[in-house]
Amino acid sequence: MGAEQLGFEGMPRRLYTCTPSRLNTWLDCPRRYRMTYLDRPMPPKGPPWAHNSLGASVHNALAAWWRLPERQRTPESAGALLVRGWLTEGFRDEEQSAYWRERAREMTERYTATLDPADEPLGVERTVATRTDHIAVSGRIDRLDARGNELVVVDYKTGRHVLTSDDARGSLALAIYAVAASRVLRRPCHRVELHHLPSGEVAVWEHTDESLQRHIRRAEGIAAEAAAADEAYRARVPKPRQGEGGPVGPVDHAPHDELFPPRPGTLCSYCDFARHCPEGREAAPRKEPWAVVDAAARDD
Repeated sequence: MGAEQLGFEGMPRRLYTCTPSRLNTWLDCPRRYRMTYLDRPMPPKGPPWAHNSLGASVHNALAAWWRLPERQRTPESAGALLVRGWLTEGFRDEEQSAYWRERAREMTERYTATLDPADEPLGVERTVATRTDHIAVSGRIDRLDARGNELVVVDYKTGRHVLTSDDARGSLALAIYAVAASRVLRRPCHRVELHHLPSGEVAVWEHTDESLQRHIRRAEGIAAEAAAADEAYRARVPKPRQGEGGPVGPVDHAPHDELFPPRPGTLCSYCDFARHCPEGREAAPRKEPWAVVDAAARDD
């Protein structure tokens, strides 16, 4: 809410604090955004997803690999880190979990075999942040490389589909990371990369200053919509007193649907809050927690 709305002309405008994930959630479904970021207590989520466990296990192993002494950065050590930190939530059973643990170990070893252990990144799982006149945005980069005088944002992907340069070009998160990293480290950053571990493919985009600023303006536009809805919500719903909580009953969406309408579609099958959303359940029946990895195994 701006200073004019508060009645204090001349005071600095309150910045909307966000992450790329928060902005993208607003774009995907305002109702899910409300349940994730505003409703307190948060409505109970569904069970964890196996593909999220797979992705987190790989990300954790790669981060830990870069933290090893250089002489220990071998493909075999990457595989051992993956197995040691394997997350089992969401898989159908131990057999399926073991199958994907082995697949993940193989892709992690294959990927690290392409890396130079001596090519030390500037950051691993590094949080960067920046501000504009309207937003304060932060996020965590999987890996930040230094190549010559330039910084490069690297994002790991473990999903089924091979990505393209269009995916890298259109990623709001990668563009925000590039801008934030450049400002934090005072070095230019235009190149963003999506490293798809299952295929070994790398999707690359070289931004210009103008294209990065277009993404920032886009982020500000999304933030303006979300911030206005946030303020209207808070004006309607009193903040819970400390100690309040307990079981959450059926969610009454009606008072908030004008501000946070659902956007039902095929992705509703994978929504953590599907049980609280009749429109989402009607649009797409909820998938089993292991559905994505099950489909990927059938593709092989």
